[in-house]
Amino acid sequence: MDEKFMREALKQAKKAYKLEEVPIGCVITMNEKIIARSYNKRNSKKNPLAHAEIMAINKASKIVGDWRLEECTMYVTLEPCQMCAGAIVQARIPRVVIASMNPKAGCAGSVLNLLQVERFNHQVEITNGVLEEECTALLQEFFRELRVKKK
Repeated sequence: MDEKFMREALKQAKKAYKLEEVPIGCVITMNEKIIARSYNKRNSKKNPLAHAEIMAINKASKIVGDWRLEECTMYVTLEPCQMCAGAIVQARIPRVVIASMNPKAGCAGSVLNLLQVERFNHQVEITNGVLEEECTALLQEFFRELRVKKK
């Protein structure tokens, strides 16, 4: 199931890519059904909060009718940043599945691990490496093209 849902997150990332946004996609499931989808829209919305995870959490909360997403799983193509990791903890999401780790800004184990701080009132189970090669390749292609455009 993890690969199936990560493929859906990857589809979202590809939508971001087409808009020249950093290709990060996210889906949130409940009872093995997708209840929210989103992708990175920081540039198009001119909003630093328009990360895929934040927008998906917002959509899922509306569907569930609660800020607590205790029955949900998040699938995201790139390791969450500090803002998104904090939102995941605040939303009480019990499990996050990550494709690619982010050694420069990741907060699910790369730079920090905000998802599993023992002193917080909620810790998140992390599964990583699901479709890692495909998601990493998409990110690398995006940044390679961006460097060419800047020349």
